[in-house]
Amino acid sequence: MDNLKFFLGIGVAVMIVFAGVSVYISLQKDAAINDGRDTLYQISTIDALMLGVFDGVQPIKKLRTHGDFGIGTFEALDGEMIVIDGVVYQAKADGSISTADDSQMTPFATVTYFSKDTTAITSAPMNFSTFTSVMETQLPTGNMIYAVRMHGTFPSMKVRAIPAQEEPYPTLSEAAKNQSVYTYTDTTGTIVGFYTPVFFKSVNVPGYHLHYLSDDHETGGHILDVTVPSATTVEYDITPGFAMVLPTSGDFTGIDLSQDLTEELAKVER
Repeated sequence: MDNLKFFLGIGVAVMIVFAGVSVYISLQKDAAINDGRDTLYQISTIDALMLGVFDGVQPIKKLRTHGDFGIGTFEALDGEMIVIDGVVYQAKADGSISTADDSQMTPFATVTYFSKDTTAITSAPMNFSTFTSVMETQLPTGNMIYAVRMHGTFPSMKVRAIPAQEEPYPTLSEAAKNQSVYTYTDTTGTIVGFYTPVFFKSVNVPGYHLHYLSDDHETGGHILDVTVPSATTVEYDITPGFAMVLPTSGDFTGIDLSQDLTEELAKVER
């Protein structure tokens, strides 16, 4: 933390080369947020979702009181959630995008109030795998939560959405076998999501978990792959606070959360 405070306090700019790709990192001066809003607010856990706990825990109306930026899903696993500037969007398996109703429920979501702390500018095109590897090494520390946002025109964008499931709910891995996958070229829009540390395993998706929404609100979903062009500005909000709401009834109370689902989660995410 001392090193992180040092970087954030003085403001620095560095150029680092990793795997043949250089990234320019700029840390803003006085980036630490002290207004109490720099918290990742989470509904349930990723492992509960993996095991088929798809019943809604909280309505969208209440979720929006805890952040204006984030990602998640909807009751019964009905599509992908993208939260931008306080508006909650639903990307469904049929390819449609709509604004979510406040009465809709979510079984899993993460939101925060986005306030840029650091930026990185890519200097070479990167696919999703390269992007996550490179950008993880350039973070001030890998032991913090970051909200991640970037806007641009992406040469290739591969997204997915899973259709609504019926009870008894399957596991997420089984449900994902029926996912709809869409690939778009030269699409302009916003990537939103989070980086969470490895010690968040079982609670959230370790590393980068990103969703996409096009500017025309015609395309979007969970990102499976993407081409991030050079000169793309990646914005980070360092988020030191964490709050989580757990279900108090239903399937969550009886599932076995002691098992290691790391490998299954990696397959579902990509």
